[in-house]
Amino acid sequence: MSTTTVAAPLTNSLTAGKLPRYSAVVVLLASWLVTAAVFLIVQLSGGGTSFNVAGTLFFGTVLYCIAIYLLSYFVEGVRKAKDRLVTALVTAAFVIALLPLISLVATTVINGLPAFLTPTFFTSSQRNVVGAGGGALHAVIGTLFITGLATVISVPIGLLSAIYLTEYGRGRLARAITFFVDVMTGIPSIVAGLFAFALFSLLFNDPGIRFGFGGAISLSVLMIPVVVRSSEEMLKLVPNELREAAYALGVPKWLTILKVVLPTSLAGIVTGIMISISRVIGETAPLLIISGFTASMNYNLFSERMMTLPVFVYTQYANQGTDTQAYLDRAWAGALTLILIVMLLNALARLIAKLFSPKLGR
Repeated sequence: MSTTTVAAPLTNSLTAGKLPRYSAVVVLLASWLVTAAVFLIVQLSGGGTSFNVAGTLFFGTVLYCIAIYLLSYFVEGVRKAKDRLVTALVTAAFVIALLPLISLVATTVINGLPAFLTPTFFTSSQRNVVGAGGGALHAVIGTLFITGLATVISVPIGLLSAIYLTEYGRGRLARAITFFVDVMTGIPSIVAGLFAFALFSLLFNDPGIRFGFGGAISLSVLMIPVVVRSSEEMLKLVPNELREAAYALGVPKWLTILKVVLPTSLAGIVTGIMISISRVIGETAPLLIISGFTASMNYNLFSERMMTLPVFVYTQYANQGTDTQAYLDRAWAGALTLILIVMLLNALARLIAKLFSPKLGR
């Protein structure tokens, strides 16, 4: 006796009261395209030539929220439509939050790429250059040297302070350190530059002192609280069970910190260090005060003025010569170089965190 099964008829998801899985993406892309077409028609009719990317993304996302709600309302019902509307609003918030970053990066790349690709930009300085030509090698070297020394100073101090606060700190001293770290977090960058300038002016009795080491000190004042705060939070996330297991095996506390606590939190600590570097690498005011600016190469952190990329961008924009466009191009190229350095450092931090973080079994 054989039984036959009748296959259920295939129904379209639209007629079954449910939108396809890819409907949200399709509606979003369609909304962007419609908005782009409207912007393009309006600009062409008005004689404009530039295309507003940020406005297209913003108004297209708003149109997406309305369209996905109405489509879901007529197909899936009011309850599912409200759910999709909330999801669309979250997506819109994410896109809107990214708009300033996208606009900034796009503007910097468009304006800075011509000078960035010139052969002399990374092979020469601005010594004896008036108008077009020259490069930013002296500024790149100065930025790497000063920021590198500031990192060497700040990371040990900040990490050891975080270890003390997390593992040993109790009582008034710990509360005092926490209070001063909170105060230092809110210090304006120009105050850090004035502190370094006043300190070395008094030490060397030279009111006109300018050198790279002073810039590294001013940046370290800004870096240390960020390193302390980020490292402290990462160390607190390490489960106490790991510490207790090490103590139960007779491992000393210092060795537990070195072999268990730090490796477990290494990924977060490295990320915090990169955040602190990104926080200070673009500072202009403190470096302008204590490091000064120069058009020549200087590899000595302890003697003479030293140029950095933020100061280079500022001086190129503020002190434009007869060939205004050449100065503006170099300023945009310097800003693009600074962004690329920060991106490279963050990529390196992710690689280090991936290589040295503890491997967990499935």
